[in-house]
Amino acid sequence: MKLYTRRHLFFSTITTVIITAAAVLGAQKIFSLGNSSQPQEAAAQDEAGASNNAASAQAAATSLQGQTLVASPAVTYTADEQQNISVYQQFNEAVVNITTQVMGMNWFFEPIAEDGGSGSGSIIDSRGYVITNVHVIEKATKIYISLYDGSQYEGRVVGSDVESDIAVLKFDPPKDLVLKTIQFGDSEKLKVGQKVIAIGNPFGFERTLTTGIVSALGRPIKNSNNIIIRGMIQTDASINPGNSGGPLLDTAGNMIGINTMIYSSSGSNAGIGFAVPASTARRVVSDLLQYGKVRRGAIQASLVQMSRAIADYARLDISQGILVSETTRGGNADKAGIKGGTQAVRYGNSRNARTFYIGGDIIVGIDGVQVATYSDYYSMLENKRPGDTVTVTIHRNKKNYDCKVVLAEESAAE
Repeated sequence: MKLYTRRHLFFSTITTVIITAAAVLGAQKIFSLGNSSQPQEAAAQDEAGASNNAASAQAAATSLQGQTLVASPAVTYTADEQQNISVYQQFNEAVVNITTQVMGMNWFFEPIAEDGGSGSGSIIDSRGYVITNVHVIEKATKIYISLYDGSQYEGRVVGSDVESDIAVLKFDPPKDLVLKTIQFGDSEKLKVGQKVIAIGNPFGFERTLTTGIVSALGRPIKNSNNIIIRGMIQTDASINPGNSGGPLLDTAGNMIGINTMIYSSSGSNAGIGFAVPASTARRVVSDLLQYGKVRRGAIQASLVQMSRAIADYARLDISQGILVSETTRGGNADKAGIKGGTQAVRYGNSRNARTFYIGGDIIVGIDGVQVATYSDYYSMLENKRPGDTVTVTIHRNKKNYDCKVVLAEESAAE
């Protein structure tokens, strides 16, 4: 057994303490070094992540930018759209809004001004001449014409023609105001299926554009005054209240018709639209500007609408047509061999009774078209001028005969 002295034990204890302390300090240093490396690694990871996120965001932005450029090409229009846009831009400023005032009565039966109707019109002359429908200005005491810029002028009637439902108005624009106008086109060359454009103020919405086609030509339509207007253009372009009097245009912007009415079996505004052809409007406007009225040819005779009562009383075999009561001596009917009646009769109640003659000829046709009513008769002469020759078919002794009549001035036939 080995023996140790106190000296040996002392140095051994000191050495053990030193080694233990060194071991403990080394372990703490290693632990602290380990902990200090974790934040650095985390920071490095965060920095790398941020870098990656930035790169991803930049890549995404580049990708979105590329997609935006592809998804938003320059705006383009079809040929049909471009046509509509062009016509509207060129001619909408020539379409006016027409409003009227009419005379009414208040509760004390005093006359007061009230709002009347409204419609559309087209400026046809830079001096301020406007074409519209007669029914737009019917019973008006004041007429106001509003332009595209909101300015309003009082208008006056130059002339109106109930038979064609066309009126010409005039307003006085400022001298420095240059008015845009719409020119008449050629309605004689229209074809069914041809595209048409209507501009007007339906329901007060100014300068509204609608499109459609020519659905039919040459339609005879009875207007609100029970007058038949022949040769009307039928279209499926929307013609609603307020469109009346506005232009029906072809794709070149020429006015080929005057929008006049809509026919609906249901009473709604959805139906068939009709326009007075430009050929009629041009002739009517020319006469209204020159004479203040339309010069039409007429037959110089006193006429009566046939009825069943007249036919039964006179023992006639027909009840439709226009009875010739009297002819003007030396007039065109007399010269053509048309005969008036010989037997005087009174027709109607005591207050409204009238005297005419039976036993004369009955007009049943003009130029091969059947005439059954006054509306038929006047519509057949609507586009005839003084000096024109027409073929008048008369019914006499249960047979029909044709007579050539040279038409006279309308006022001379009265």
